[in-house]
Amino acid sequence: MTAPSQLTVTGHETKESSAIDQEPMVPASSGPERPERPAERGGEAAPVELRADCIADSAGGLTFDLNAPQDLHTTWSAALVLRLRGGDGVDDEVRLPLGPNGAGRLRAVLPSTVALAEGRWNAYADLGDGRDPRRLLPGVNDLRSLVDRRPLAGIGRLGVRIPYATKFGNLALRSWLRGPHAEAGDIRVAPDGMTVSGRLYGAVPAAGARVEARARRTGAAPEAAPVTVPLTVEGADFTFTLPYEELAGRWEQGNEPWDLWLRLAEGVRPVRIARLLDDVADKKQVFSYPALPVPAAAGELRIGPYYTLDNDLALRVAGPAGS
Repeated sequence: MTAPSQLTVTGHETKESSAIDQEPMVPASSGPERPERPAERGGEAAPVELRADCIADSAGGLTFDLNAPQDLHTTWSAALVLRLRGGDGVDDEVRLPLGPNGAGRLRAVLPSTVALAEGRWNAYADLGDGRDPRRLLPGVNDLRSLVDRRPLAGIGRLGVRIPYATKFGNLALRSWLRGPHAEAGDIRVAPDGMTVSGRLYGAVPAAGARVEARARRTGAAPEAAPVTVPLTVEGADFTFTLPYEELAGRWEQGNEPWDLWLRLAEGVRPVRIARLLDDVADKKQVFSYPALPVPAAAGELRIGPYYTLDNDLALRVAGPAGS
């Protein structure tokens, strides 16, 4: 399948990002949405647009191959530049050496050992010609190695980077950096609840490990008790079944999201359940699950799972029509 945003966690508080893409809007006078282009200087024609093909490896690295006109000159300082959208810290820009790779091609490599903070990274080419770095356009992505990717279960920290085209047609990367990580697999939905299977990376559950569903309710007290169910573990694989009855009993108003976590042991920071190990940058737009009717005192509710903008697994409890 070739089909993202920042998760903010402070203690028990979880907030999903509010926008999929937050690039500067194209001015209305510019006509339809289009890729960014550097401003023309002194009557000179705009620079040739550069397009990057991306090849992913199973370890989490990426190779960028850029088209380059024969008369394009670069210097020793040429680099492919990645900038964290909304970031302004010293670690929010990564420069990768950009050099010739045959006739009409330039190459840069992002090794799996280079950590990228979670978020969206815009891609630019700095040719060392004195111009501002120019935005890259997406080319052909070879992401076959990401499909059903299965890192070693004992890996301490998992890095995931998936290239994608923004709504303005520019190249960007969606990055996750997690350890431990709980990868969601098959999800079976029934009228009375759902069963989820998955795989745990970078941790071993203790006796009594459980799943916690936490209401992401505005104004909810941080100490509000989550809905919990036991976790069944076999090696690195896990399963759990979450009935809908208690979620329905706690419904208050509107559409209420519940976030899903693994509590591996008492006193240990919980692990968010997410689906990251494939080539789909935005699961919310691709994976769809039914919201089934569930009877409750307030009327018939509808409950079903979905993936957030961060590809984290959640449930939505929707109230009766007109509630």
